[in-house]
Amino acid sequence: MTEPIGSTHAHQASQATLRIGGGAVGFNWLPVIAAQREGMFARRGLAIEIQRLGAVDKATAAVRNGELDLVMTPPEGAIRDCVNGGPLRIIAGNVNRLPLSLIANPRVRRIEDLRGARLGTSSMTEGTALYTMEVLRRHGLNYPGDYEFAVVGVHPARWKALQEGTIDAAVQLIPLNFVAEDAGYANLGEVSDYIPEIVFTAVVVDDATAKKRRDDVVAFLGAVMEGTQWVYDAANDEKLSAMVKDLTQAEGKYVRQALEYMRAKKVFPPDLAVSKTAFDKSLELMRKANLADDRLEASARLVLDDSYRMAALKSLSAR
Repeated sequence: MTEPIGSTHAHQASQATLRIGGGAVGFNWLPVIAAQREGMFARRGLAIEIQRLGAVDKATAAVRNGELDLVMTPPEGAIRDCVNGGPLRIIAGNVNRLPLSLIANPRVRRIEDLRGARLGTSSMTEGTALYTMEVLRRHGLNYPGDYEFAVVGVHPARWKALQEGTIDAAVQLIPLNFVAEDAGYANLGEVSDYIPEIVFTAVVVDDATAKKRRDDVVAFLGAVMEGTQWVYDAANDEKLSAMVKDLTQAEGKYVRQALEYMRAKKVFPPDLAVSKTAFDKSLELMRKANLADDRLEASARLVLDDSYRMAALKSLSAR
């Protein structure tokens, strides 16, 4: 595993360090990077080390086996783990509104044209495959049978595969969706038009580890809440543009488009809440993908531990 953007090493000895990560460290990490660069972690006596795992399944595994202290990743793996007696818990939301477009080879004009196509995903059990199935289902295409998936990786890998022609389409994260459109690829629709609210990425911890490091975890969430408020303020766009460029390798108008999209869609919940609507939709799509049954649905909410987030909100209001 590598440490990309934003790893903090030059910190005082009095600071605690949290090892955090995700499958991809992309646009959804903007509040974390803002909190880091604007000193919001440091003011709370906290340093962070960010690791990019390359796959959402690997992120879920990394927090479960103790490689990382927390991850920001799709929720489905944590839900299954908890229901089956495992230690994973969801303690906060990161993105509840999908900043994704369905991008396809230029020859594809309509979603119906994806019959028999090969679609890219990062996992068959978490995130993108479930959203893709839902969008195509609305157009009469069902999996398996009407199309196939290729597990090619997170969004940069999906864009590369699309350019290389090894897949026909894939959901793509901002701002790579805008880059793809300008390159002549077809935008078949915004995923949020089909799925208005869902848990796209959440903060996942190992229950025992988080309890041992409760103060640090609460401090992390408080800093990210502050960072979220900061990214919604257009007065910070000059600094934000540099952060988006570092996170996504996009620049110029693509950065501006991403920031406008983020604010228009209200991508980040300011209080980091996992809404009931979003969680219920995650369960619904798991059910449709045959990843959930009655037993899982009955116990799924055990994965939610809101105590850390509530403590962070309290600390923020006291500052």
